[in-house]
Amino acid sequence: MDEITNKVANSKLLTIDLEDYYPQGERILFDIKPWLFQELILKEKDFRAFVEAYDWSLLKDQFLALHCSSDAIIPSWAYLLIASKAAAFAPKIVVGDLVVLETSLYQDLLEKMDVTKYTGRPVILKGCADKPIPPTAYTLLIEKLLPVASSILYGEACSTVPLFKKKKP
Repeated sequence: MDEITNKVANSKLLTIDLEDYYPQGERILFDIKPWLFQELILKEKDFRAFVEAYDWSLLKDQFLALHCSSDAIIPSWAYLLIASKAAAFAPKIVVGDLVVLETSLYQDLLEKMDVTKYTGRPVILKGCADKPIPPTAYTLLIEKLLPVASSILYGEACSTVPLFKKKKP
């Protein structure tokens, strides 16, 4: 009987699973609508009072996405005022939804990622994830890998979609 060989394990393929890099910490979608007059109008004096009265320590070690769920026009300074208070507790603050927050977190991570071990190697970007990996994270990773990887595939080792193959000189 022939021995079964795991060709994937013995190949030069390297797999990157962005889920392995998922930043730990709670994500908070912080809605300022309740701080608006009739949930629609920002009155500066009242808004500043809400900002001052809020216990910002409740956001300790939580990632924060600031937004307003009503159709109110919110001046930029309102988000800046909140950020000036929350920054002492929240490690990351963005204006937008949770997708914008995840994208920003991955952007920070991928900017620091060392890709030298992928030089001249075929790379698989693992596709299935249980955590909310934003599509932009994959495009940021592709940008980092293109100059170094010999090829880039997407999916699982058993069924990949080819994305890039370096041309031989």
